[in-house]
Amino acid sequence: MKKLLFGIFAHPDDEAFGPGGALIKAVHEGVELHLITLTLGQNGTNPDNAPDLGTVRREEWLKSGQMMGATSQHELGYIDGRLCNIEMLEIAEKIQQIVHEAITDRDVEVEFMGFDLNGLTGHIDHIVATRALCLAFYRLRQNDSRFIRIRLFCLPAEQNPHVNTDWIYMEAGRAPEQIDETIDAREYHDQIIQIMHAHHSQRGDAETQIHALGRDIGINHFMIRS
Repeated sequence: MKKLLFGIFAHPDDEAFGPGGALIKAVHEGVELHLITLTLGQNGTNPDNAPDLGTVRREEWLKSGQMMGATSQHELGYIDGRLCNIEMLEIAEKIQQIVHEAITDRDVEVEFMGFDLNGLTGHIDHIVATRALCLAFYRLRQNDSRFIRIRLFCLPAEQNPHVNTDWIYMEAGRAPEQIDETIDAREYHDQIIQIMHAHHSQRGDAETQIHALGRDIGINHFMIRS
């Protein structure tokens, strides 16, 4: 049976800088990948002083998704840094519509993927994205057995052992007993790096992560919800 994976994230680089290895591995294994970004990351870092950063990041995201092998990419048009409860409800409805159109009359299994419910870094946009995807998933699954599970990308405690307040409040990583699945996609290391580099405007964040994780950048940890 064909598997469909919907990667749902707040910003254009979240899938590449987070569970990129797992997404690439899934595509190589024949999974049909659909990417959804809530915003265009208009308020991200802008080292080149682009007059319209959102347009730049949209092109980077489209290139990254193509390199990853995504079947479709959907942008929802929200503003980076301004997501809230009201918009979360709208976002969930939009996700449901996109997914419904992709799976109608198809014999498939469906998974969603996003960040940890704590927002991973604590970013409110991340939290809204994950809660919206969970809301959409459980609403859709009420009357449809094709919806299998949600994978929530998380950081292990060994990687992030302490609360971090350098930027905003970021929780410590998850204890081993909280992590349900670890995917080893290190064989795709070069592709992971190339896709991260596609987000050229956010190269500072990319290089920090590449330097910190080294060859382990392809190891992704998840909590599972079903």
